[in-house]
Amino acid sequence: MEEQIQKLEIDVSIIIVNYNSTEFLKDCLDSIEKFTTGINFEIIVIDNNSMTGDFDELLKYHDKITLIKGKNILLLNNDTLLIENSIKKVFDFAESLEGENIIGCKLLNEDKSTQKSVYDFPIFLNVFTSNFFLYLLFPKSKYFNKYHLMNKGISRITEVDVVTGAFIFMSRKSYEALGGFDERFFFYMDDTDLCYRHKQNIGKVIYFPETSIIHLKGKSVKGESWFKNKHQSISTIKFFQKHFFGLEFLLMLIFHYIGLLLRFPLFILGGMFTLNKNLFIRGIYYARLIFLYPANQFKS
Repeated sequence: MEEQIQKLEIDVSIIIVNYNSTEFLKDCLDSIEKFTTGINFEIIVIDNNSMTGDFDELLKYHDKITLIKGKNILLLNNDTLLIENSIKKVFDFAESLEGENIIGCKLLNEDKSTQKSVYDFPIFLNVFTSNFFLYLLFPKSKYFNKYHLMNKGISRITEVDVVTGAFIFMSRKSYEALGGFDERFFFYMDDTDLCYRHKQNIGKVIYFPETSIIHLKGKSVKGESWFKNKHQSISTIKFFQKHFFGLEFLLMLIFHYIGLLLRFPLFILGGMFTLNKNLFIRGIYYARLIFLYPANQFKS
C-alpha cells in the first residue's frame, strides 16, 4: 500500500530573534511549550550573530522547531515569557476580525506592572515635543506624548499606530506583502517601520490587552549602554531618512540633534550633583551621539 503523508496545518509560526541571550531564549521557549495549547504552532529561531551561548545545543532540546509554513506569524522577542495561553487567545481574536491586521498584546514587567506596549508614530509634532521635554508637562496629551494611550491606562481593544516588537502577530500574507522587517534597521525602530508600512498600505494595527506576557525589557543588551544609545539614535534617524522628505525631514533631524544637545549637559550635571554615575555616563553618550550620523541607505 502506498504510504500517504499528511502535512500538519500550522496556525501560527512563532519567529524569535536571539542575540547573546540563550538563557532567556530557553526560558521563552519553555514558557511557549508550557502555556500554548489548542493550536498547531511551529517555532523559528533566528540568531543575530550571538557571541555567547550554546545555540545549537538549545535548539536540539525543543522538537517544535520545524520548517513548516503557517498562515500566521508571531514575531516574539527572546526575552519574553508566557504566563497563560496568550498565543491561542490572540489567534482566536485575529480569526474574528476582517481584513489584514497587526495585533499586539499587553506587556508586563518582571514584577507584573504594566509596560509601555503601544505608542504613536514619530511624526513631526511628537518628535518636537519629545526633544523639548513637553511630554513631561503633558503626559496624557495625544499631541505631546507618543505614549499618551499607555499613560491613560488603556485597557480596551484599540486601534493604535505601533505595537511593541516584543509581540507582533500578523498573517503570513501581510508579512510577505511588506517584505518583512527592513534589515537596514538594526535592533530598534524595525517594529515602528513595519507598523508604519502596514497602516499605509495594508490594514490596521490593534492593541489587544485581554492577554498578557512578561517582557524582560532590555535584557539582551544589559550592560551595553553605548550599544543601546547608539543604535536607538541611528535607527531613529534612519526612520526619518526613509519616510520623510524636504523641510519636514530637515526639521525633524534638527529637533533630534537639539534634543541631544539639551540632554548631554543636563545629564552630566545631574550625575555630578546627585553623584549618580549612570546619569553622568548617559550624558557622555548623548554628547558622542551629536557627532554620529548614519549614511542614508534609502535614497531612490
